[in-house]
Amino acid sequence: MKSRLVWGVAGAAVAALAVRAVAAGIERQPDPVPREVLGREPEGEEVFLSRPDGTVLRAVVAGEGPPVVLAHGYGVSLLEWNLVQATLVAGGHRVILFDQRGHGGSTCGADGIGSGPMAQDYLAVLEHFDVRDAVLVGHSMGGFVALRAVLDHPGVARRLRGLVLFATWAGRIYDGAPHNRLQIPLLERGVLQQLARTRTGGILFGAAQCGKHPSPAMIDIFLDVFLRQDHALLVPIVRAFARENHYPRLPEITVPTVVMVGSADRSTPPSHARRLTAGIPGARLVTVPDAGHMLNWEDPHALVEAVVSLHAADRAG
Repeated sequence: MKSRLVWGVAGAAVAALAVRAVAAGIERQPDPVPREVLGREPEGEEVFLSRPDGTVLRAVVAGEGPPVVLAHGYGVSLLEWNLVQATLVAGGHRVILFDQRGHGGSTCGADGIGSGPMAQDYLAVLEHFDVRDAVLVGHSMGGFVALRAVLDHPGVARRLRGLVLFATWAGRIYDGAPHNRLQIPLLERGVLQQLARTRTGGILFGAAQCGKHPSPAMIDIFLDVFLRQDHALLVPIVRAFARENHYPRLPEITVPTVVMVGSADRSTPPSHARRLTAGIPGARLVTVPDAGHMLNWEDPHALVEAVVSLHAADRAG
């Protein structure tokens, strides 16, 4: 008995050392984009939109030209769009980005956090800025909610020229994604957040959002934003990711669509992207080699190219 206990303790110690070694190796990776650039808030006019349930949405608008609306993913904020926004504005686009309800600088009203009220927020943003012929870009949760917005609110689809869905899904998030079967229950219980506040746990969690070449700067900025959110408030939308299933309704979508995914994305693996592409009539799939879930930082130019292609198709038509 004593011998087994000693071997068990020794094995645990070896495993802990191995995990720390992996984290230390990630910390030594090069940063394609400097930390100070990744942490810079997008520039533009700050606008606050009041919703009927008491929610106040924070939005930022900048630039002139064909409109692009950017909807961020779970647990972060409009900060994630800084590289994409700057490139689009420089390229002659009007860019509107907003903090989802309960995230960043947006509050959450009586209707709470769910795909229904969040989809209504999308329509409110489009109407407030009188957006027409826009490209709507949805990342992760942002794409999940964008699908419901397009399906349930005809006014959304009428204001769109194109739709870019990247690192996202249409429900049933556990399908083909064992990473989520571990990560989401830990998130719901608050365990993941506690682990992410430790040095080693935070590095490994952040690296899991990246592709094959995790950047320490991306991990640091992601964790800084992620750990500032009230995840207890956000649990209902996390549960909706698995409980809702919008795949059967995808053939109803008539907006020209580009589906994007990193080949190394664990949270929304390529199988979901292929299913979206197969379900949405005429959708085009773009797979970014070696990229992960944070495609907005890992390869912002690929995302910008997808947006430009949809606006270019409009001009060609």
